[in-house]
Amino acid sequence: MNDSHSPRSSYHPRDSRSKPSWRDRRPPAGRLRTAPKKNLFVNKSPEGSESWLSPWVELKYFTYNPAVFPRMLGSVSGEIAPGSLVHVYDKNGELFGSGFWNETSRTPLRMVYHGRDAFGERELDAALERAVKLRRDILRLDETTNAYRVLHGDSDGVGGLVVDRYADVLSLEVSTLAVWQRLERWLPLLHRLCDTRRHVIQVDDGIARMEGIRPEDAPESSAPVKLVKIVENGITYEVDFAQGHKTGFFCDQRDNRLKFASLVKGGTVLDLCCYSGGFSIAAKMLGGAAEVTAVDLDEKAVAMARRNANINQQRIEFVHADAFVYARQMVRNGRLFDAVLLDPPKFIIGRDGFEEGIKKYHDLNMLGLQCVRPGGLFVTCSCSGLLSPYEFEQTVIKAAQRQGRKLQIMGMTGPGWDHPYLSTYPEGRYLKVLWAIAL
Repeated sequence: MNDSHSPRSSYHPRDSRSKPSWRDRRPPAGRLRTAPKKNLFVNKSPEGSESWLSPWVELKYFTYNPAVFPRMLGSVSGEIAPGSLVHVYDKNGELFGSGFWNETSRTPLRMVYHGRDAFGERELDAALERAVKLRRDILRLDETTNAYRVLHGDSDGVGGLVVDRYADVLSLEVSTLAVWQRLERWLPLLHRLCDTRRHVIQVDDGIARMEGIRPEDAPESSAPVKLVKIVENGITYEVDFAQGHKTGFFCDQRDNRLKFASLVKGGTVLDLCCYSGGFSIAAKMLGGAAEVTAVDLDEKAVAMARRNANINQQRIEFVHADAFVYARQMVRNGRLFDAVLLDPPKFIIGRDGFEEGIKKYHDLNMLGLQCVRPGGLFVTCSCSGLLSPYEFEQTVIKAAQRQGRKLQIMGMTGPGWDHPYLSTYPEGRYLKVLWAIAL
């Protein structure tokens, strides 16, 4: 959740439908909602497996990555109901942990626990409780905002579930059948822990087909949810669940919005790919920027941004335009800004589109740098999990060198602490924000 941004420029992410090497094992598209009658992973049971706890799955290789692909799996204990919590054994026959099983998924096994202790449904519920406690009792996020990530998928031990809180609303993004099957039990628990009463649930159509999820069977909310107002660092935003992207609002940039605002007092700001206006409004309202220009290709996003600016009584110039086209026009006009922020959508969806995505980041950063006055602030973001922090930094540096400019790099930040990532799952470190002075 994973957290990918909306397509807000003329560079639209490629079709990300995967082409797994095991595709011949999958049933025809029309049968994806039900498990195959024959368990395709069953072969001769390992010696000593008679004493294993059922249902069980055997690993061919050691891995602590929560997503386990078919090539890494050995035997399974006969037919296992899709969505089951299974015991996982390593190649030496030792209990290795527990995970969600769904044979029709691209990742049939999704680990939720590594260890040799007993792990069942009660421990799964406890994972939700720990996640909420981290945000509310340890990070104490309620003191500064009523919008934050409540549960961050694999990083909180519940692969396939992302939950954001927006005032009294929980926004859930579900990507595994196992999570879907447990929502009836988990929703009341989450509402009680978060002091919320309404919810919205989102499932990607492609994931639903692959996982066997029936979105029409989603648990209904106690009341219809369309709009809700949230507060972040003293700024009010309106979250539109009908028009918004992903879970409704990008809480991951909360700390970076506040930091950016502290560096632009009295300056001119260009916010490329502004979405609902988070950085722009913070720069104007909290940072005291003299002039803010915010650009986005998504007409609905620009409308949301305008509403948010009006709610906070801030005057900002919003432009409905492609970020690349607008930046090129500024370059032709010789227009320079004291601070430029780039927060584009996810340009790298899958490994097949990696090089193409790198080029998009390179080109956008080249254009953005040409809009920054010498000595001005340059802040550039990437939300592509497959792009490492080092690769992103090198891409930005090369873009600067192509312009004959140097960057005085002050550091790189990521999302707020309500979006942790696992040491065993580097792809979870998706958001990277590079802060620099453009010389």
